Parts: sequence; C-alpha cells; structure tokens
Amino acid sequence: MPVRHPPAHILMTADALGGVWQYSLELATGLRQRGLTVTIALMGPAPSAAALAEAEAASGARILPTGLPLDWTAERPDAVLGAAAALARLARETGADLVHLHAPALALAAFDGPVVAVCHSCVATWWAAVGEGPLPDDLAWRARLAAEGCRAADRLLAPTRAFAEATQAAYGLSRAPEVVHNGRRSLETLPEAEPAAQPATQSATHAFTAGRLWDRAKNAAALDRLAARLDVPLLAAGPVEGPNGERFAGKHLRGLGRLDTARMERELGQRPVFVSLARYEPFGLAVLEAAGAGCALVLSDIPSFLELWEGAALFVAPDDDAAAAEAVRSLLADPDRRAFLAEAARARAARYGADAMADGVLAVFSHLLGETRSRTLAKPLSGAAA
Repeated sequence: MPVRHPPAHILMTADALGGVWQYSLELATGLRQRGLTVTIALMGPAPSAAALAEAEAASGARILPTGLPLDWTAERPDAVLGAAAALARLARETGADLVHLHAPALALAAFDGPVVAVCHSCVATWWAAVGEGPLPDDLAWRARLAAEGCRAADRLLAPTRAFAEATQAAYGLSRAPEVVHNGRRSLETLPEAEPAAQPATQSATHAFTAGRLWDRAKNAAALDRLAARLDVPLLAAGPVEGPNGERFAGKHLRGLGRLDTARMERELGQRPVFVSLARYEPFGLAVLEAAGAGCALVLSDIPSFLELWEGAALFVAPDDDAAAAEAVRSLLADPDRRAFLAEAARARAARYGADAMADGVLAVFSHLLGETRSRTLAKPLSGAAA
C-alpha cells in the first residue's frame, strides 16, 4: 500500500513594510487552498491587531508576530544570525515540514527540514543600481550573509529571470535561482464585463505612482521632476520615511501617504496613467496592480520591467526627464492609444496570477518534501539489523 502523509506544514517568514507582505498573504492563501497548513512568522514592525486579524481571516494562515529584526535593518551580523536561529527553533516548535524564507541570509541556521529562500531583493544588487563605488561597510556584511545564505538554502527562487541572473552574478552562484513570477489573486477575478470607473477612452485627469518613496531605488526624485513638467497632478501613494531613517521630501508630487487596499483600488479604478521610473525593481507589485486595473503604463527601461511588460507599456530611461514627460503627455492626449496600452497591460497582467505563483512554489515544495520523505523512508528503523 502507498504511504499516506499528512498535509505539509509550511513556516513562512514575512515583513509588513512592503510588497513581501502582500506576496506572503497571496501565497499563503494559495497554499492553503491546495491543502497545506501555513504559519507566517512576521518579522520587523507588526501592523495593528485588527490588520493582523483581517490578514489571518483572508489567508487562512496563522500569523505570529516575532519582533525579530529584518536582515536589512539589523544593526549587526549577530542580530541576523540570531533571528535565523530563532526561526529554526520556531520551525521545530510549530512542527513545520519546510521553511520558506523571504531573505536568504535567514537560512544561516540549523533547520531540521528543507529551506526555500526567495530572493525578493538584496543590498548587493540594490547598490549596483543606485550607488557608486564599492559597497559601504554597513551593506558589505549584509551582502556576505546573503551570499552565504544563498548557498545554505536548499532551493532559491526569484520573481523574474532578470533578477535571478543579477543575483547569480552578484554572489557568484553556480546556478541562478529558479523563477516563479509573483502574482495577485484579484487579477484572476476581475470581471471582464464590469465597466471601469473611468474608461481609458475617456480623458485621463492625472498620473499616478505607488511605492516606498523613501527608497532611492524607486527614483522618487525623478518622479518629482516629472510632476513639475506635467499640466496634470502626479499623485504618489506610499510612505516617505523608511525604518532605516531614509526620507523623501518632494516639491511637486501630490503625496497620498500609505493607502489601504480599498483606497488603492479606488485610485487605480480611475484609470490614471501609471508611472514607475525605478532604477531597481526585482518585480514591481504596484505595476502589476495598476496593469490589472486597466491603467496604461509608463515604465523605466530596466531589465525586469522589460522582461515582464515589453509590448504592453511605454519605456523611458529612468533619468530621462524629457522622455518621461513626453510619454505621459502623449497618453494623456491620445485616448485611443491610452486605451490600447491599458488593455495590453491588463492582458499581460493576467499572466501573473496568484494561482500560477502558488502552483510554481508548490512544485518546488513537493520536490523537496518528496526528497526528504524518501530519505526518511530509506533510513533503517532504530534497532533493525544492519
């Protein structure tokens, strides 16, 4: 008779400071729907108790705020290593069969089961895009831990081929991380017949951007210069101060602050021209949300955006202010072209759904868990004759 195993229990790490939070909730939902048990170890600052309860109800996952430091905000290497050790203990205490980490450096501990680490972002590739010269000391030790963690994990994942190759090059890996695109569940349930709050063929009244504006990689300074060149408002959703003390103070962007899901959906439902001039973006969930909502896109011509959106957006160099302004103006002035690109973006976004993401990750989990169970079954029973 075949051996039957109970559903796998996954311990997943997350933080609530950016796109990793939404990614983790979407993935947890998909894994739960596929019969797995999911516990999320929340690191860094936690959202409100009400927000946590809502996230648990929506995803079906158990969420445990740990207060453990994030790898990119920890002050010393031992803080990161201590967090990794604490996660290994938590995996044992919760009976997890597999650990899914949102940062490779957290793989540097004695985990009992297989470890999957997702390369969402990293300081080495970030610095290559936004800095000059060698890595500063405060980033160099983080990069060393990330490199060691990449080698310690049983499997590495990345959200785009472009970022997988950048990660491989940055850390001298023998093979690139496996690519599983990020996805959003809402994109798979968009009703085709539902009329848009403002059809793209009507006159758009503004442009829109979203992201962690304090992060130099988002190139908010270029967005601010773009806002000064436009005759319509450029609205900007997202925090302007980061947990590491970074701040952004714009003069021309119309800041909206951090928006909840409902407010973001209302903003995107107006079908503004969505703009991202990021210098560095391993995937770009905000772009995916805008595309899924039927917004025409103006994007920087970085490798990850070209991989995901070529043929479904207008592209400009991140710091070509004149080209960015012309691209936005051209879409604002031409409803038919804007409608064409909006539909192209929406059609492309349908490729990046949460079901495809969950299936891709589950395939990796199944392979690793199958190997683990095969090794377990192959071991002789205690006391058996050799």
